[in-house]
Amino acid sequence: MCDYSLHAIASRPAKVGDQLISCSFDGTYTRGFCAVGEPRVAVCLAPGTELAFEREVETDHAFKHLLPSFRFGRTGAQVARFRRINMTRPDQHHDALEFANGRTVLVTRLSKGQRATVLQLPAAPVRAEPSHSEPARRQPARDPAEA
Repeated sequence: MCDYSLHAIASRPAKVGDQLISCSFDGTYTRGFCAVGEPRVAVCLAPGTELAFEREVETDHAFKHLLPSFRFGRTGAQVARFRRINMTRPDQHHDALEFANGRTVLVTRLSKGQRATVLQLPAAPVRAEPSHSEPARRQPARDPAEA
């Protein structure tokens, strides 16, 4: 949910409707998301969480300001799905955003200060419920004298 390098930072899980900002955290070189008004708390995203950004998502790129007409660092998208990549490499960052155009970008490469809204969280696994045609099994009552 939060990259390995953010383990020492206060964190909380994302909620639908959260207003997030791409930010850096004190004591790390890793970028992540914090909520508006909570700059010292990392907001952790579950794989499959969908985000909508206010503007086209930008990443840091060496030539971004030198040659702006070439659109270095631009993703061409405003909506992304959070995912985990490079899981077989424990020494690398894993948090990434996947865009509809097929591009995947590490969260730590995002430019600081970008605002996004959590659109939806991934579906939780559904627990099997007894069907209405099949009565639920009851546990036998315990005799209080046995306790």
